Amino acid sequence: MTDVSVDAVVQSEKPTIFFDGVTSRRRQVALTFGDALEIIDESEAEGVQTIARWAYADIRRADSPAAILRLGCTTAPPLARLEIRDASLAAELVARCLRLDEHQTTRRGLVRIVGWSVAAAVSIVCVVLFGVPLAADRLAPLVPKPIERRIGDASEVQVKTIFGRNSCNDPAGQAAFAKLVNRLRDAAGLDDDSMTAGVLPTSVPNAFALPGGKVFVLKGLLDKAENPDELAGILAHELGHLKHHDNMRGLIYNGGTSFLIGLLFGDVTGSSAVIFASRNVVEASYSREAETGADTFAIELMHALGRSPKPAAELMFRITGKEGGSAFTILASHPLTEDRLARMTREDRPVSGPPLLTDAEWQALKRICGAAGKI
Repeated sequence: MTDVSVDAVVQSEKPTIFFDGVTSRRRQVALTFGDALEIIDESEAEGVQTIARWAYADIRRADSPAAILRLGCTTAPPLARLEIRDASLAAELVARCLRLDEHQTTRRGLVRIVGWSVAAAVSIVCVVLFGVPLAADRLAPLVPKPIERRIGDASEVQVKTIFGRNSCNDPAGQAAFAKLVNRLRDAAGLDDDSMTAGVLPTSVPNAFALPGGKVFVLKGLLDKAENPDELAGILAHELGHLKHHDNMRGLIYNGGTSFLIGLLFGDVTGSSAVIFASRNVVEASYSREAETGADTFAIELMHALGRSPKPAAELMFRITGKEGGSAFTILASHPLTEDRLARMTREDRPVSGPPLLTDAEWQALKRICGAAGKI
C-alpha cells in the first residue's frame, strides 16, 4: 500500500464501498483518477493509503441493484467489488472504462450460443432416433448369456413378488404345458437350455418374456383361451421376443434414450412432463417395432407347425376389445389389437399340421393352477 496526495482524491456525496475479495471487511473508500483507478482508504487508524490500483482496461461491470454501479477487476481477486453510489462519480468512471461491458453477451454472441445450443439439441435427437437404436441392435446379441440370465433371475424375483411366488404345478397340467412349449421351442430353433416357461396364479390376462429365456403365462390369459392354438400363438409371440433379444435391446435402448432426453431438456422445474412425453413417444415407437417383429415371428412359427396365427389375435381382441380412436394412440407401445387381428386374419391358412394338444391335455393345462390359482 502507498501514500497518496489528499488533493488528488475525488470526493463524492454518497459513500463508495470496497470489498477486497479476500476478507469480509467492508471499507468506505475514495477514488483517484490518473493513469489507473486508485482506491483510497481514508480511515483515521490507517491514514490515507492506496489499497488497490485497477487499470481501466481491466475493470468490468458486475450485477448490481438500481442506483449502484458495482465493479470488479480481472486482475483482482474474483470476489473483489467496488460499489459506487454517486451518479456523477459513476459517470466519470464509466467514461474511462472502455471495456466495462466486454464480458457481457452481445447480440452476435447470443446468436452463436443459440446456434450451438440448437446444433447440440439436433445432435442429441439424431442420436436418440438413430444412434441408440443402432447401438442397441448391435449390442443386445453380444451380451453374454450368464449376464442375461442373471438379469432374468433378478426380474423373475420381482415378477413373482407381484404375481405369486410359486408357479402353478399340477402334474398333468405341467406335462401338457411342457409339451406345448417344447413343440413351439423346437419349431423356433431355440436351444433346449435357453428357455424356461411357467404359469403364474394371477387373474391378470397376460404373458411376457424376461431376459435369459424366461417366459411366463398368467392364469388369467389361460382362463380366457378357448383352445391350444390361441395360447400357442401368444407363446410364439413371446418366443419371438427371445429370438430377437428384444428384452436386452429394450434395456439398452430405454437406458440410453432416458439419459439423452433428460440431458436435452435438463432437470429443471416444469420439464418433467416434457421429458415424460418425449420418452414415451420415442420408446413407444421403438416398442411397436419390436412387437411387430414378434408378431411376424409368431405368424411364421404357427405356419411352420401347420396351424393358423388368427386364433391368437382373436384371443387378444377378446381381452382388449377395440383400441382405436384414443387420443393417446401415439403413446401405445403395442400395435392396435384390431390391426393385429386384421393382419393375422390375412395370414390365416387352412390347418395342415396335427393338433398341438389333445382335448384331454388341453383340459389338464386349463387346470394347471388348481383351486389355489383362483385369486
